[in-house]
Parts: sequence; C-alpha cells; structure tokens
Amino acid sequence: MITGRDVVIYFSVKYAGDWSKIYNAMQARENFEEEDVLTTVGGLRCQVVTIIDENYPAMLKRIYKPPFALFYYGDLSLSYELDSTLAVVGSRECSDYGLKMTTLITSELVNRGLTIISGLAKGIDAAAHLAAMNNKGKTIAVLGSGIDNCYPRENFDLYNEVKLHHLVMSEYPGDTAPDREHFPWRNRIIAALAKGVFVAEAHRKSGTLITVGYALYLGRDVFVLPHPADTDTSCNRLIKDGAILIESAQDIIDELNQNVGESELKGAPKQ
Repeated sequence: MITGRDVVIYFSVKYAGDWSKIYNAMQARENFEEEDVLTTVGGLRCQVVTIIDENYPAMLKRIYKPPFALFYYGDLSLSYELDSTLAVVGSRECSDYGLKMTTLITSELVNRGLTIISGLAKGIDAAAHLAAMNNKGKTIAVLGSGIDNCYPRENFDLYNEVKLHHLVMSEYPGDTAPDREHFPWRNRIIAALAKGVFVAEAHRKSGTLITVGYALYLGRDVFVLPHPADTDTSCNRLIKDGAILIESAQDIIDELNQNVGESELKGAPKQ
C-alpha cells in the first residue's frame, strides 16, 4: 500500500527535482502505477525527507517554492540548528587572500561552536567545508546536482567525507546532472538553513550575490570580508550597501551574540 509520502518521492524522482513539474503532476493528479512508485521508493540509495514529514526542516517551509523532497546522507538533525549554523559562500575562482581568510575565519567559527553550511563548489565553498572538518566541527553541503552525483569531481573525497560524517543534501535525486540553473536555485536552501551568511569573496555578477538576495529576503544577517579596491569584487559594494564588514571571526560572533545566548556560541569546540 503506497502513501502520500511515497507519491511525493515518486514524482520528485520522475521529474528529477524540477519543482514546477512536480507541482503540476500533483495538482493534475497525474496517473501512476503503484508498482512503479514502490520500485522508485525502494530503489533509493540515500535517505529522503518530504515536505509532509514531521522531521522536514521547518525553516525550509518559509522559502519560495520549498523542496517537495530532500535527498540526503548523514545527520539530518544538523539542518535544524538554525541559531548555530552559518553559511560561508564565495567565488569558485577565488584569490589566495580569499582562501586564506576563509580558512582562518571558518576555523575559529567552528571552534566557537558554529556549524558551517556551503555548496561543495571548488574555491571558497571547499575551503569552508575543509576548515570545519579539520577543526573537528560539523558541516552541511547542499548540492546543485543529484545527491549521488558529486560535482565538481575534484571534490569527490570531500563529498564522501561530508556524506559519511556530516550532512550532504540535494533536492535533486540520484545521478541528476548538474545544470546551470540548479546552482543559484539551491542557494535559497543554503540561506534558509543558516543564521547568517558570510561572503568571503564575490566577483561582480557572481552567483554568490543570489545567496545574499535570498538571505536578505529571509531576514538573515549578511557578513562580508573587505577586499582590495583594485580587485574584481562585489564585496566592498555589499558593505557600502549595508552588509556587516568582517575582519575576524570575532566580528561575526559579536553580531550573532546580539540574538543568541553566548553559551550557545562560546562553548568548547565540537568533538
């Protein structure tokens, strides 16, 4: 006997995570074979949480077009810790300065009890995930490809480590190929699951600015690392427009402590 949950998963897989197609199929009460549904659900290699499940991350229900299903590996409870989760985002083709400061600041944030969420892309994302893990902290990776399709391939070892010991999630099932529209779309999830967003580096017309837009829409704090004036960056413009200038991890901690008790952010490092 199939359930409504099974049907949500079935259409999410059938339409490869495409929100509009899934919505239209359910609205039209599209026909399906019960055997096909059971085969699809039973054939998943990963775990899945649907929008009708009690353990679906509550903050995702507040975003524009919340995912009908999230496919994941690891500890889903990490996605519930809004007050102690910070998004770290930035350019794929980043500078040595951006990498250095991402590693330094992220390492200290983890040592102060924060969980780091990012998109597993090369550059700033990868540096943030690695800094979290190297400091015995926790990290969440949100993919723009299928949950079983690591992109870019150069981050495969990183993907496996997050998958085994942290949390990796995607609204795209199985081996769904990466698509240029998937990456900015997944940024709404990153912004929703974090207390604030730290922009370590962002080139002009960068996809990072889409994450900032979602963060502002959701009322999240936006923290930005300043860059030299003669570089291709949107960081300084964000600061001029009202983002919080960050020179150290302590700057972020101080801002977050205005809304969160110090005991939550200044405890011992996670083991």
